Amino acid sequence: MAALSQDDPCSFSRPDECKVTEIHLNLEVDFSSRKLLGYVDLSVQRVKDGVPNLILDTRDIAIQKILDADNSQELKFTLGENTESFGSKLEVQLPVLASKSNKIRVHYETSPQCSALQWLRPEQTAGKRHPYLFSQCQAIHARSMVPCQDTPGVKVPYTAKVTAPREITILMSAVRLNPQAHPSDNSKLVHQFEQKVPIPTYLIAIVGGDLESKTIGPRSRVWTEKEMLEEAAYEFSETENMIKIAEDLMGPYIWGQYDLLVLPPSFPYGGMENPCLTFVTPTLLAGDKSLADVVAHEISHSWTGNLVTNKNWEHFWLNEGHTVYVERRITGRLHDDEALRQFMAMGGSKDMKENIEVVLKNGPYTRLIPDLKGVDPDDAFSIVPYEKGFTLLFYLETLLGGSAVFEKFLKAYIEKFKQQSIDSDQWKDFLYSYFTDKREVLDGVEWDKWFYDQGMPPVIPIYDDSLAVPCRELCQKWSSAGEKELEQFNPSDLKSFSSVQVREFLAQLLEQPPLSNTKIQKMEELYKLNAVRNSEVRFRWLRLSIKAQWKDAIPRVLAFVNEQGRMKFVRPLYRDLYSWEESRPIAIENFTKHRSEMHNTTATMLAKDLKLS
Repeated sequence: MAALSQDDPCSFSRPDECKVTEIHLNLEVDFSSRKLLGYVDLSVQRVKDGVPNLILDTRDIAIQKILDADNSQELKFTLGENTESFGSKLEVQLPVLASKSNKIRVHYETSPQCSALQWLRPEQTAGKRHPYLFSQCQAIHARSMVPCQDTPGVKVPYTAKVTAPREITILMSAVRLNPQAHPSDNSKLVHQFEQKVPIPTYLIAIVGGDLESKTIGPRSRVWTEKEMLEEAAYEFSETENMIKIAEDLMGPYIWGQYDLLVLPPSFPYGGMENPCLTFVTPTLLAGDKSLADVVAHEISHSWTGNLVTNKNWEHFWLNEGHTVYVERRITGRLHDDEALRQFMAMGGSKDMKENIEVVLKNGPYTRLIPDLKGVDPDDAFSIVPYEKGFTLLFYLETLLGGSAVFEKFLKAYIEKFKQQSIDSDQWKDFLYSYFTDKREVLDGVEWDKWFYDQGMPPVIPIYDDSLAVPCRELCQKWSSAGEKELEQFNPSDLKSFSSVQVREFLAQLLEQPPLSNTKIQKMEELYKLNAVRNSEVRFRWLRLSIKAQWKDAIPRVLAFVNEQGRMKFVRPLYRDLYSWEESRPIAIENFTKHRSEMHNTTATMLAKDLKLS
């Protein structure tokens, strides 16, 4: 295999020798062939004198020709062998007499199997009127959509012109400019975009579909198919308040527009922090704004991740640990409830424990800074960088003087590293330089254990558990009650619980020995959990039902995993079905039947979970 970069084990590119400084895309969306076709202009700067080649990352891209700045000369290029995890290395021979700065044009088209793109038929959308396209470039899928230096260590501004059928609305992770009429085809429009703030390639995003929008704030619109528009506008009406709290914590929001796009159900994540246009899953539409913490998370990324970025995927916790920390600060402030912030931290710690000990079995991907040499970052993706990273930051908050003190550090950290990509050593050095009077305290932190030990963090902070007490008491009652003692329970047990507390009650039951079928059926009779719409509650209830080996739950689990593709939900549920011998063949049959409707990332990871690859 061709040598990968020294700075990023997941990229062939060598930005230390020759660096892309700007991207301009000119593409056409072809729904019939499921391809993007056109060219990309790359502005290039030689970092080292005499470097003959520009090295780019690609995957399953057909390169037609590469031209120099004024399109007068074809440039020689070689495309390396395809590797399963990292695609192919593209080496472009730059003009010999060129200056340090160059521009090249790469004519190409994507593959119908492009791992960054999902193409949906009209019948797979809510309105069933038009086809739909959306991208997911994180972690290393941008290289399948555009030849680029696909590493978070390189940040570039970009512009784009995208041609599509007139009835299709195109959006990107950039500021929208007025569309133009197509010069020769009245059935098409040319959409234009500009992203002035330099971003890593994993944040380049595109969506095309039958989309409408509604204003939800002075700098925000929500976009989706019209069938979900009113519901989405209600659900995310607190967006501006969240942005204002984030600005107070971290400084001005520099991206201009902050829009939300509610995607079709197959989107594999809760949200994706694409600049100017956050992608979110429709599983957040609970009807009561109870799952809007995911929006707080994605808003936070506008600073932690998008403005200050991990240098490579081994330091992913810098993006996600800080973002979870800020998300919980926003949620706590929004509800004026510090106990809620710490309650959510407790829930995250519980999820982390299951993921680390049961799913990852305390293996190498449980390190805060994992070794990703030769590893596809998707294979290492887990809750660890989110919750282990948060735990470290909360622990430091308790050591260094409390939340008000740590908030000031956070703002200084953003100011110091904005528009840069950094690693954990740079973060730690700045922490020491900021808290010069607390050096002794920081020296007492077991840094090597936090960064490199496998398993749970070396310290779990003591959180305020006042909101967890009633959840724990009800859980213990159900766990200890005999089969003939179930009359003590009644529908009012959950009346005073918030939806977050219901989640916690079910999560605590999942840590106990399985409930009997009698108990689980009684619970359904009293609490009507099968009818709950909140996807987080529904997910835990279904897991509890399968753990109890309640056969009636199998069709409901299949319905849930078929109606949405959020990996947070579908992967654990498929693993639960696989672990129960009776439901294992049903799970495999269902996956095989619906695989073609799934997002590429979801299908790939589920095949591994079900031991099919």
